[in-house]
Amino acid sequence: MDNREHPRRWAILAVLAVAVFVVSIDATVLNVALPTLGRELDASTGELQWMVDAYSLVLAGLLLMSGSLSDRFGRKRLLVIGLVLFGVASVAAALSTESWELIATRALMGAGASAFMPGTLSILVHVFSDEERPKAIGIWGAVTALGAVTGPLIGGVLLEHFWWGSLYLVNVGVVAAAVFGALVLVPESTDPTARPLDALSALLSIVGVTALVYGVIEQPRYGWTSTEVLTGLIGGAVVTVLFFVRQATARHPMIDLAVVRNPRFLGSSGTMAVLMFALTGSLFVITQEFQLVLGYSPLAAGAAILPVAVALMICSPLSPVVTKALGVRATVVLSLLVLAAGYGTYAVFTREYGYPAMVAAMVLVGAGMGLSQPLVNDVLMTAGPPEQSGLLSSMNDTVQEMGAAFGVAVVGSVLATRYASTYTLDGPEPAKHSLDQALEAAQSLPEEAAKATVAAAREAFEKSFSASAAVCAGVVVLGAVAAAFLLPRRIESPSEGSKAADGTSARGAVVARETAV
Repeated sequence: MDNREHPRRWAILAVLAVAVFVVSIDATVLNVALPTLGRELDASTGELQWMVDAYSLVLAGLLLMSGSLSDRFGRKRLLVIGLVLFGVASVAAALSTESWELIATRALMGAGASAFMPGTLSILVHVFSDEERPKAIGIWGAVTALGAVTGPLIGGVLLEHFWWGSLYLVNVGVVAAAVFGALVLVPESTDPTARPLDALSALLSIVGVTALVYGVIEQPRYGWTSTEVLTGLIGGAVVTVLFFVRQATARHPMIDLAVVRNPRFLGSSGTMAVLMFALTGSLFVITQEFQLVLGYSPLAAGAAILPVAVALMICSPLSPVVTKALGVRATVVLSLLVLAAGYGTYAVFTREYGYPAMVAAMVLVGAGMGLSQPLVNDVLMTAGPPEQSGLLSSMNDTVQEMGAAFGVAVVGSVLATRYASTYTLDGPEPAKHSLDQALEAAQSLPEEAAKATVAAAREAFEKSFSASAAVCAGVVVLGAVAAAFLLPRRIESPSEGSKAADGTSARGAVVARETAV
């Protein structure tokens, strides 16, 4: 047995998969509950938006620091602390009676998730051998994507039978199981070469990423040229540049710039951003297509997305097999082209084709995601020394959060702009802004006028839906071109070329520090 293989590695993987699943669900489960929360908590549109965004904003802002802390103070320790904080915040969220309380507890949940998310992937690097690592990361990635895709369905089922607080109470049992499993099974590991945490680097990373994400998530409300959005984007970009300047000059930098400049890191992180951009952006419009055009209930709309999850779960374990046959670069490029074909199928979809056409598109999307995501995660996690796996994992998670935020903002902007330009019928002013507002306005119109308004709105939405899907396809194709230039033909062992001064491998030094509980 490889000396890096942990005898309970598959049980450890199960524990970590449970942890990432609950976080992934929480990123999307709230979307189906917004109308209910608006009624129950008397929440405004802005408050509803922040119920969703507070979680993502805090999660993204703290990830880099959390990953660095996990390498220094123990990946298992941060994993357990983060899970406990997430569970406590979930209980508080379920018991909220005011909008501000739910927003605050959602932010606290984001802080908990940021503490344990980096550890879930970095721990895998230390308990699996190079041969089994791609399969393990494939399962991890599939579970992560599965949680995001099935979040709306799980939310719909819970709302169908229970009150809205059940969306959060269900987390408690899952978190308790993950904490118990982590304490019993997961070994502790740290970076034996860890240096003191540079406080200024940590502060700059938090401010920079938070400002960028804030600017992106506020775009749908204020527009790209608004003061709020430009302040976030420009300010975040400036602070991020200062962060990298600090890394080049600090005595104890948070990240190794040599890793950031590595083409493997640039290619894999860029591809991951593309994947999350397309997946999150498309989910944003597809759920509207199912509910507003095809007339599905929230529960039915969540169930209708399942072909993506099924194809993803089938293809994800096949990623290492295909990689052995074709190599890393060819497999990623091929899978991205399959993904682009799925979004291209969305782009030519019209209501006359019905749900079967959407199934064909979703199968292609799921297959492309399933084949590419595990491999891209593996390339990224081997782009630097294994003793920095916590930081690498947090950088991976940060890139995913940024890609997801830009996906919703850009695709949503295309959807709104295209809808406004193609809706030509004179009528109620709200109908010119979005399909859901048109459907609501039509309820107060005479029958003939209502039919004309709904027909014009749905036609405009179908054109805007096609434009949004085409943008996703185009971004994925550009990602495939970049991957063809940046990604390697094969994945080297993470420990190759990483030798300590005494001749032992850096990974060996790390493993020597690991002790099973």
